[in-house]
Amino acid sequence: MKRFALLALAAATIISGCRKIEVDGDGGDNTGGGGGGTTENLILSGKISTDRTLKTGNTYKLRGIVYVVDGAKLTIEPGVIIQGEKSSRGTLVITRGTQILANGTIDKPIVFTSDAATPAMGDWGGIVVLGRAKTNASYNGTPGLGEIEGGVNNSEGLGLYGGADDNDNSGVLKYVRIEYPGYAYLPDKELNGLTMGAVGKGTTIDYVQVSNAADDSYEWFGGSVDCKHLIAYKGLDDDWDMDNGFSGRIQFGISMRDSMVADISQSNGFEIDNDASGSNLLPQTSAIFSNMTVIGPRATADNVGNSLFRRGIHTRRNSAVSIFNSIIMGWPTGWNLDGGTGTPTDLNYSATTPKAFFSNTILGGNNTPFTYTASSSAPTGWTTADLQNYFNRIGGGNSLFAATADVMLTAPFKHDGSADWNPMPGSPALTGAEFSNAKVSSNFFTSTTYRGACASGDTWWKTWTRFF
Repeated sequence: MKRFALLALAAATIISGCRKIEVDGDGGDNTGGGGGGTTENLILSGKISTDRTLKTGNTYKLRGIVYVVDGAKLTIEPGVIIQGEKSSRGTLVITRGTQILANGTIDKPIVFTSDAATPAMGDWGGIVVLGRAKTNASYNGTPGLGEIEGGVNNSEGLGLYGGADDNDNSGVLKYVRIEYPGYAYLPDKELNGLTMGAVGKGTTIDYVQVSNAADDSYEWFGGSVDCKHLIAYKGLDDDWDMDNGFSGRIQFGISMRDSMVADISQSNGFEIDNDASGSNLLPQTSAIFSNMTVIGPRATADNVGNSLFRRGIHTRRNSAVSIFNSIIMGWPTGWNLDGGTGTPTDLNYSATTPKAFFSNTILGGNNTPFTYTASSSAPTGWTTADLQNYFNRIGGGNSLFAATADVMLTAPFKHDGSADWNPMPGSPALTGAEFSNAKVSSNFFTSTTYRGACASGDTWWKTWTRFF
């Protein structure tokens, strides 16, 4: 959300240039067999309206906005490379009722990247997945229906998301890398690395890396999708952004920043809203995160870097998101709880029966660990001291450290491809996790003794990834 503008001319080029499927030899079939069935088309554009498989060994190109429509399934075999065309801002949109089946492997990940000879942040539009799960958004007066950001909606409504099925299935993204995606179509109307609108629990998202995104690495607009093993690497804006009633569960996530690259709108680790007005609309943004390692730009307190970096966690606008068993370190501010407009956000944590929890989590090496912003419409009397008292509450299991070095991760700030987020022997992250809270006691969550995304010797974030 909230970014810089792009010239309207560029936006018009994207929308006007992407209406026809190009296939060698037959000009209309999108099943891949043009030219008498001997040559597979490698250019994707316009609409994919029947099932199609992208085959191992090939490199494909997204030209303009490519929509999967009419219940079609787009299957992508392991090792396939899909390039977003820079000149047309290639973008892939999985519309409601369709599926992407991108099942890579640890040795043959599926790679979405730029077609530029010298790729750069924001070369193409990224992946947009739209589902029929619940959202608190409204579109043209219809509640439960939203228009995804980024200028991908059209007169056919192919950019709409939402419905009543929290078990909706938009397919699979597994062992997938998404590199150099995202751009600002208009201020507050951006495409991210992976944009999800009302994606349902039937969808599998596991082992996904977003790198060098020109907006958020991941953004959820409503929906209920569960995700594991996510990496956000050197994005521009927020690593983990959620809004409009997102209620999914996320475990094992790593994010790392380039200390010199931040967004003009201010960059955060987590940015968390119920909706833009802080309303009581349901479903409420109530996602549950566990075992996250959220690395900010500051390896040491005096490593200022870009002044536009702000908070490891920005909780606001009546959101009720829980964070367990995690590490947030190296940010100018560790946790900002913003009372905001509408219902004060702190009530979701401080009530006798809280809706949200912040528990068994490490804050380390953040210049200012806590800040509290009073509600502008209904102040509760809370202060920053109350937020700190909540963090330190009996039974909360949280830990506060003055320096990032105190957390004792192996090499969390390395930018030469050798970063290592595993805890060293003696690290406080090796212990202290807790899964007794009902929010994390379900079968979805893998119970760990360690806090953060990985344990000593863990390799889940290796082999299929790329750090550059």
